[in-house]
Parts: sequence; structure tokens; C-alpha cells
Amino acid sequence: METESEPYVRLSTLRQLHQVVADLSTARSLADTLQTVADGVVAGLNYELACVNLVRPDGDLVVAAFAGSSAAEALITGRVGSRASWDRRLNMGTAWGDLRFIPHTEGWVLMEDDVPQWYTDGPAPRFEDEWHPHDRLYAPMYAPTPASARAGGDPAGPVRELLGVISVDRPRNGRHPGPWGQEALQMYASQSAIAISNARLRANMQRALVRLEREQQALRASEESFRQAFEYAPSGMAIAEMGGDQHGRLLRTNDALCRLLGRPASVMRRYSFADLVHPEDIGTLLRTSAEGGRAELRLGRRDGTYVWVSLRNSVVADTADGPRFLLTHVEDIEERKRHELQLAHRASHDALTGLPNSAELRSRLSARICERPTAYAGEGQGTEYAGFGYESDRPGYEGYGAPAYEGYDSGDGTAAQPGGPAAGGGYESPYEHEHEHGFGFEPAGAGPYDHHVHIVAPSGGDVDDGTKGLAVLFCDLDGFKSINDRFGHHTGDAVLIEVARRLTTGVRDGDTVARLGGDEFVVLADGLGAADAADLAVRLRNAIIPPIRVDGRAVRVGASFGIGWAECGMTVEEVLNSADQRMYVEKRSRAKVHRRAG
Repeated sequence: METESEPYVRLSTLRQLHQVVADLSTARSLADTLQTVADGVVAGLNYELACVNLVRPDGDLVVAAFAGSSAAEALITGRVGSRASWDRRLNMGTAWGDLRFIPHTEGWVLMEDDVPQWYTDGPAPRFEDEWHPHDRLYAPMYAPTPASARAGGDPAGPVRELLGVISVDRPRNGRHPGPWGQEALQMYASQSAIAISNARLRANMQRALVRLEREQQALRASEESFRQAFEYAPSGMAIAEMGGDQHGRLLRTNDALCRLLGRPASVMRRYSFADLVHPEDIGTLLRTSAEGGRAELRLGRRDGTYVWVSLRNSVVADTADGPRFLLTHVEDIEERKRHELQLAHRASHDALTGLPNSAELRSRLSARICERPTAYAGEGQGTEYAGFGYESDRPGYEGYGAPAYEGYDSGDGTAAQPGGPAAGGGYESPYEHEHEHGFGFEPAGAGPYDHHVHIVAPSGGDVDDGTKGLAVLFCDLDGFKSINDRFGHHTGDAVLIEVARRLTTGVRDGDTVARLGGDEFVVLADGLGAADAADLAVRLRNAIIPPIRVDGRAVRVGASFGIGWAECGMTVEEVLNSADQRMYVEKRSRAKVHRRAG
């Protein structure tokens, strides 16, 4: 009878199998797919009970779906069986292809393991293939094997990933499934594995999309926050390229930086900071690190002026693997720099006349002389040292009164260089740091003075022997005390201010006029011979003698000058004392002349 009805059974099962497999494709979520798998076993494969055990990330299997009995579903859904117990069950019993059938005669050994159970007792089978309540039939579900793995050539075949196990019970015809029923269950388990894999993939994709959307929202929020912070920052901000042919080119500038430099954003994109920095500060810019670098320098405005700024650099990336950019914060420090320069000027300049004070004079003079005596010049190269430093064909020293060297005016008769007098530093000559090697001299042995141009004095005193040196003119006013006593300190201060102005006007830009204290002044004039220094003293004395008008009255002062010479091997005090003594010699000699004339 069953043999005659087998074709009909096969056709009916095939139709039911087709329907339940089609239902698998309609489920969307993983939970819906698992329940559809369990329902399909009951609806299409003629079993009264079905359970889907799903492999968890830790390897154990959890009862994820149940169909056929609400009581059994409430009893075991969510319970977990260990992977070791499941591996034991899938390795025993009878293999029907991928299926595993454990008859009731062997299943008693499994009653005590931790796999969830719903079986009930029943009578012994009445015929050979009758189903017993303790019979167990499992359909493992394996992840689909990629074609590349199937073609790998491994004789044992690729290792398949277990996704879960379908447990079935109580066939409706009460018999063990025949070959066709076994094939149908195995085929359904394979299709269920594909459906579960697809559901997992969809779930992962949905989670990834949700995560990506959140990240994009966070990125958009971060970009908007950065844009607002960049655009509306009270201080300047700039983004520049890093690397490549356009390294350093400004890509974006905020409104504060455009206002600071007086240039629109469209114009700023044509430049880099190297194009805008003051020529004297280009080295500072190049030495500033891109990552966390800081520098204080001057940037050019559109009107040609410069403003002091503080730069702070950091490196940012467009994306995790994207290009890197240089983010620069630009802070206006013009007011602070001006205040610092004012403080430095006050510390190094006389409050009344604005001239360099005694400390600044000594600092500038000390910067020009070294401890090595001029006797060193006798060690085989004295003639060269004595001559090359101050020849009259050097620019700015063709004769007294010619421009010495360029620099911004400090207002005290000096041409200030960066880090020089206007900045509170030492006196600098443009030739101070020339190396003898550059002139073809190679002194034996390296020493601390190898980069120093030694200063020598004219050997003939008042007789010009052609040597050019650093003249130190010590000036003391004659008759100043009587003006102070007769007209008061107000008039005396006005006289000192005017004398300082006349001295400053009478020297070159590169020379220094300093107030030593009281009515004493000192002039440092570089590159002069003995005759030049004497001529300078006469012209400065003649500049001081004319009447000085103060509050409607005219007063006169005279001046006595002593000419000393700075020379390496001398101390600053020795140089000043030498000029001071010569001044007193001249003052006494002039007093004798006046007495004889009287």
C-alpha cells in the first residue's frame, strides 16, 4: 500500500516543501526567520513538534524558536545546551546523510546531559519503523560554503560552520521518515541555513547602516562645530596643505585672520605664511615644527606694515586615511610686543634724554671687544688683523658722515638690528661676526674668538697711521653746573635734552650716543682713524656751543672731549677710563689757555 502511494507522497511533500521554503524568503528579521523555520517543519514536513537551536557567539546552542506545542515552547525556549553535549549527540546514532537519528534504545544515555528536553514516555513500538517518544532526529544547519572553498581540493572537504540544529518529533504518520522524507528534511535544513545566514547578513548590514548613519551624523555635527569654531574664533585661524608641490599654501582662513592682515579670504588663498612673514623672521618660521610648534614673528599686512603674532601649529587629518593638513592658530601679540620693547627700552635707555644708558653703553662696548689681547696679532698675522677689519673702502666708511648700515631707527642715534640695541641687546656692527676664513685667513687651532673681528687702535695716538678702529669719545659739558644752580633743574634738564639731540644729529646712523650720567655723554664711532675721530670731536663741540633757548632765555654750555680707543684685551672700564682721562687732560689744558688769555 505505501509503495503504491509513494509517488503521491513525494509530490505532496514537494509542494509543501516548496511553499515553506518560499515562506523563508518573506521573513525579514533573524527572529522572524527562526520562527518561520520552526513553523515550516510543522506545516510542510508533517512533524507535530519542531525546535530550532541556534549557535551563540560563545559556541553553545540556545533554543531560539519552537512550533507545535505552546506548553513545550514555554518550557524550553531560551534555554541553553552546551556545545560539548550537542557535539556528542551529533556524533552518535545513525547518519541519514547530514541527519542524525538516535533511536530510543540508545537515547537513554542522553537523559542526563544539559540539552533542553521535551520528550514523554510511551509504550514500546508495535512494528519495526514505528516512532517512539524517546526517538531523536536532528537536522544540522551549516553555513553555505563559498565556491572557492568547495574548489580547494581538500580530500576531507572544507570544515563547515555549524549555524544551528533543527530537532523534530512525532511524525504525523507515526513512522520513521523514509528516504524521501529524510531527503526533504535535509534539503529544508540546508535552505533554512541559507535563510538564517541571509537574515544575519541583513541584520549586520542594518546595524552597520545605523552605526554608519550615527557616525555620519556625529561627523556632520563635528564638522559643523569645527566650522563654527573656525569661522567665529576671535583670533586668526588658517588651514594649509601639507606635503606635495603646494606645501604650506593656505586653503582656508577665518574672518579674524583676514581682518588682522587686511586681506580678503580669496586673496589669502594665493599665499603661504612664508610669503607673508617678515624677511628677518623667515628662519623662525622654517624652524617651527608642524606638530605642536610655536613661534612669535611678524606677518605682513596689505598696507605694507607688519604685525607681531604668535603661531601655534597642529596637524589634522581629513579622515582616518585621508590627507593631512596644517591647522595654525594666529594670535595678535602686537600690544604685548610693544609693551615688551618699551620695557626693554626703559631698562636700557636714559629716561630724560632717551639715549642708551650706562648699562647699555657697557653692553654694546663689551660686545665689540674680547679678552684676547692685540698681541695675538703678532703671531704671524698681526698685519692682516690690523688692516682688514676697517679699511676705508668698506661700504659706509668712505669718510665720516657717510651712511653706516641700514636698520630701523631706534630714536637714539643707532641703527637697530634684530636682537640689537632697539631690542635691548648688545651693540652690533654689521661686520662683527665675519669669519676670518671668509677673507682667506686660517688661524691654526680653533678657539672661542675664531668668529670675532678683533679691534685694534691706531698706534700713533693723535697721528693718523691709516688704522681704522672703534673710537670712544667721552664728553663732559662745561658750565652746566652754573646753569643748574642759577636757573634750576628744569632748565638743566632741557639743556641735557637739547645736547643729546645735537649729539645724535651729529653722528652717523650706526654710531651710539649714550648718556653716562649727569652731564657726561659717550659716543661710540666705528671705523675711524685718528684724524677722523679728532674731526668728529671738533664738529660735535661746535654743535653744542650755540645758545640753547629755554623758556624764552638763551643759555650756553661748552663741551670737553676725550678720545679713547677700544681694543681687544682691554676691559670696558679700561676703555671708558682712558677716554675719561683724555677728556680731563683736554679740560685742564683749555682752562690754562683761558687763564693765560685772561
